[in-house]
Amino acid sequence: MSESKSEAAVNGPVSGSVKGATSGVTGEQTHASTTSPESQGWHASLEHQSLQTAHATLTPHTTLTPHPSHASAPHLPPESKPAQALRRVTGAALGPYQSAVVRIGFSATWLLFLLRELPHRRELYGPEGPWSWDMAQRLVSGNHAFTALLWTDSTLWFEVVYAVAVLSSALLMLGWRTRTMSVLFMVGVLSLQNRSVFMGDGGDNVIHLMAIYLVLTRCGQLWSLDARRRERAAARAAESGEPVPDRIGPVLWAVLGAALVAATLLGDAGGGWLLTLWGLWVVQALWWAAGRYAQGDPRALLDVVANLAHNATMVVIMAEVCLIYATAGWYKIQGSRWQDGTALYYPLHLDYFSPWPALSDILGGSGLIVMLLTYGTVAVQVAFPFTLFNRRVKNVLLVAMMMEHAGIALLLGLPFFSLAMIAADAVFLPTGFLRWLGGRVGRLRERLAARVAPQRRTEEEQRPRTLVA
Repeated sequence: MSESKSEAAVNGPVSGSVKGATSGVTGEQTHASTTSPESQGWHASLEHQSLQTAHATLTPHTTLTPHPSHASAPHLPPESKPAQALRRVTGAALGPYQSAVVRIGFSATWLLFLLRELPHRRELYGPEGPWSWDMAQRLVSGNHAFTALLWTDSTLWFEVVYAVAVLSSALLMLGWRTRTMSVLFMVGVLSLQNRSVFMGDGGDNVIHLMAIYLVLTRCGQLWSLDARRRERAAARAAESGEPVPDRIGPVLWAVLGAALVAATLLGDAGGGWLLTLWGLWVVQALWWAAGRYAQGDPRALLDVVANLAHNATMVVIMAEVCLIYATAGWYKIQGSRWQDGTALYYPLHLDYFSPWPALSDILGGSGLIVMLLTYGTVAVQVAFPFTLFNRRVKNVLLVAMMMEHAGIALLLGLPFFSLAMIAADAVFLPTGFLRWLGGRVGRLRERLAARVAPQRRTEEEQRPRTLVA
């Protein structure tokens, strides 16, 4: 402080400019150390300009003294690329928007399917359906697939499992208690699909796999009731200075623990599946205990493990989608009807796959349209896995594939297969587009809320007053 005062007394306005220049330099350096690597070049150019300005305004009697913090700070070696990659993979759950879209897409697809088949649920999956309980039990005894519907042939038990499947799908779509609902969603999907393996149109296989993958992802970070609950809890904790206790989570955990005990004693789930479900139940308890009583290293370790599992599962989902399209495209190439460009002519003229016969006749009656659609389908499916290295081409083919599945839903009457594939394709949607979409949906919700609020106020004002209210 005395040094600065003496400099100001000797040099006057000149030292003032030097002081401003040096403070600008040190402030810019501090800021640059906390910014992202992409913006460090911009900050470096500002530092260079500030240094030039400082040296230009210095007099022969003034010197530029280094900042004490810079003089004492050790020089850290640059971080290697493997270390940066490891820190990135373990430090955060990547693709939060994509995982949220996949969660919403698959849970909504399964929910809509269950609601559409609600009048026919007993014929499809019930104990008295065409695929009888005894036949399903013999099949499962050979492949050891998991299904809760074969624990007993009671109709009441079937209705309970079906209701749990519907409820868990709806709550997972909304993002309420996502970790728990993802497990119940998996149990519902596997129980119904493994009970009647012949009920499906291809999309059920994708839902089957994704139901397992979603258990390992942190898909409730965004666009979920869990995210809103965390924000509100953080705001209340900031106001009161004390953490907000979670009362619903332990109760739900205890109820599911009791259900697992009953399934272990009475059911026939198989040792492997029971061990998996008990392991997930214990992990839920550890996560809650670490968040409540151990906010330090134990919670950080659990976050690292959860991030690794999430990121690895997201890579598996992307690889799965690429494998689906690659195998479908290369198998089509081997077919003679796909080679001569007439493959799509035949499904367009089948009554079972013609919900709109007039539209199917128009498209199937044009040889040019049939040829373009046939060759275009093969080209997009074969080329898509190779376009992941070029973002622009990938986005173009991604739109083409989603439009293709929308066309399948419309022309061939396979809506749930198309919804499942579109939900799988959503893992490749760009983050910028998803942010824009989320912003538009948020603004639309605010507008609807603003319109509903005056109507409620008007109804309350018009309500007749009494002595009580």
